[in-house]
Amino acid sequence: MRINSPKYRLYFFISIFCLLFFTSLFLIFIYRTPPKVDLRGFAPNDALAYFEVDDLSKTLDALTENKTFQELAESKKDFSALKNVQIAVVVTGFETSEKQITDENSILNFQPHFVAVAETHAWEFQVRSLIENQLNAFVKERYGESAKLEMSDKNGGRNYIWTADDGRKVFAFVEKSRIYFGNDETAIEKCLAATRGETESLLKNENLSRACSLKSENNLAFGYISPDGIAQIANLTGVSTAIKATENEEERSFIARILPQILRNTTREIVWTAQKNESGIEDKIYVALTTEVSSVFKETLKTNDDNKTNAPDFLPYDVFSATLYNLKNPLIAWRSLLLVTAKNTDAVSGKLLVQFSGSLLEPYGISDAEAFLSAIGSDIVTAQFDAEGEKSVSVFTVKNEEKVKKSIAGINFKSSPENRENAELWQSEDQNLTAAFIENKLILGDAASVLKCLQTKQNGQNFKGFSAAPAISLTFSKEADSAKKIVSVLGNVNENKSVTSSYLTDTSFTKNGIERKTVSDFGLLGTILVNINSEN
Repeated sequence: MRINSPKYRLYFFISIFCLLFFTSLFLIFIYRTPPKVDLRGFAPNDALAYFEVDDLSKTLDALTENKTFQELAESKKDFSALKNVQIAVVVTGFETSEKQITDENSILNFQPHFVAVAETHAWEFQVRSLIENQLNAFVKERYGESAKLEMSDKNGGRNYIWTADDGRKVFAFVEKSRIYFGNDETAIEKCLAATRGETESLLKNENLSRACSLKSENNLAFGYISPDGIAQIANLTGVSTAIKATENEEERSFIARILPQILRNTTREIVWTAQKNESGIEDKIYVALTTEVSSVFKETLKTNDDNKTNAPDFLPYDVFSATLYNLKNPLIAWRSLLLVTAKNTDAVSGKLLVQFSGSLLEPYGISDAEAFLSAIGSDIVTAQFDAEGEKSVSVFTVKNEEKVKKSIAGINFKSSPENRENAELWQSEDQNLTAAFIENKLILGDAASVLKCLQTKQNGQNFKGFSAAPAISLTFSKEADSAKKIVSVLGNVNENKSVTSSYLTDTSFTKNGIERKTVSDFGLLGTILVNINSEN
């Protein structure tokens, strides 16, 4: 056959065309971005809580793009293998257990029943390899090297069960490109049933569909807690808060009883979104309240738009945490909170709460809450100078000095004051509380902290974290220990370095509820990673 023959040229061009065509298909297949799936379709409709991440690599990378990580990390882990991997975490229930520490003390543990569903967009043999190697190593690290792994084929997929020496178990199931991993085999079965269309999935959940209007392509994560989820979490929160608040059994019983009632009767659902901005990770938490509660708060928890406070000028630049409140009428706001609280608990508890409401501010040294709040201005500042909260102060703008003095407990204001730093100071008889009046301000707290505030006002080296009056409240706080823990999960930490990170939280009331926006280096995602990594 001659090279320049028409037939040869035809074969040649066909061969080149086929080569280019199949090469192009191969490159498109290799470098294509797989279509996203709606992870809600893998979760049962009665899930209590639901969280999702649409691109695990993108989310984890975002947590390493801040100054704190760069200063603390010697190197960053490679997350490229997780590109386009979608993760959903489904909580189907909670389990409470008690661990006895001594004959008199015990610790309550709250364990969620969860399933993590990962859409890897990979081949099934690759997914099985991931389970039998990386995930197996992860489980053994937390449950002990002796944890036994059993594998079996089941319902068109492969089933995995790890059993620790103490009897604890975790489960996984692989179906095509998806992994179902959790601590409750029944919960995994419910997710599989939803995936296969045997039961309704969260795609049919109208409340979640409405909440999804807050989702965005810029989201690093999205979360939702249902009304039923709030009801169960409320019970756990009541017990936990009661234990931390007091050692008195009667007081613990009261808190554990009324707090869940209040949360269940006032809160409809909670939505969380996480995004990255120029300042760090921005977490927004929307708490949807009932229509009645929202309408009350809309009228009573108003801000003073003309408030130009100088109260933060008394806070030293190195303050550990501080909150600035901006309330047009503190007394009306206080009364509305009490009335809403009392109305949304049982009649006896509500009556007791209102009856003893005047003493609820006693931890701040205030014996008559109503009288005090009626005599102060819109701006209130509370601050802590140490992580433990042992050194703290509150700063108030005073409208009626005599009325304020009468509502403070344990201080004899008829005695002669001590004059320090242009202020008049009085101390309680037990010397645990100091009150300082300067200009039109009252500073309440321990003696050393009050004096430090007065000196700060004189030398001008004050806190600059509050640039403007917030909607309702603005909180600044430092994170003393968490940064290194988070960095150790995302990379290799330099143990010789120490960095204190901080966060800023702005709280406001909308027509439907409460919105809390927090900006920090690692966000709630960083906290979740640390908890997962330390889970035993």
